[in-house]
Amino acid sequence: MDTDDLAGAITPTGLAEMRGELERLEGPERRRIADEIRTARGFGDLSENAEYHEAKRSQGYLEGRIAALKTRIDDAKVVEPAAGSATVRFGSTVEVEDAATGRRATYRLVGDGEADLAKGMLSLGTPVARALLGAASGSEVTVAAPRGARTLRVVHVG
Repeated sequence: MDTDDLAGAITPTGLAEMRGELERLEGPERRRIADEIRTARGFGDLSENAEYHEAKRSQGYLEGRIAALKTRIDDAKVVEPAAGSATVRFGSTVEVEDAATGRRATYRLVGDGEADLAKGMLSLGTPVARALLGAASGSEVTVAAPRGARTLRVVHVG
């Protein structure tokens, strides 16, 4: 399966997390903002009521986030992560070493909606992930980077 086949792909865990966020936003967060709006209305004249306008802005942001999550959930293509594969695939966890610096990093290749580099969740749409797809332990891949090409050695695929 290449990256074109994985457009909109998400792991079952990622889908569950999105559904959990949607539930939180539609429940407690909506109620919290509605309470803020009610409270702010009690402060009087709405035309000059900063608290009211801020609460309404928050409500707009919340509703936009809810709509975006619903669309992503509806359009998601759930793909089971690769298990026991000798090569890097969607859902694989891969440890790499930068050939120039010796610095190591571990990534899990996921769909765009799950990507979180701080947690090592690397989107398939990134140059690094695209270069790693299909690579096996011990192989080297070249990644085009803004400061020039980087060579990464695949240390382990899990």
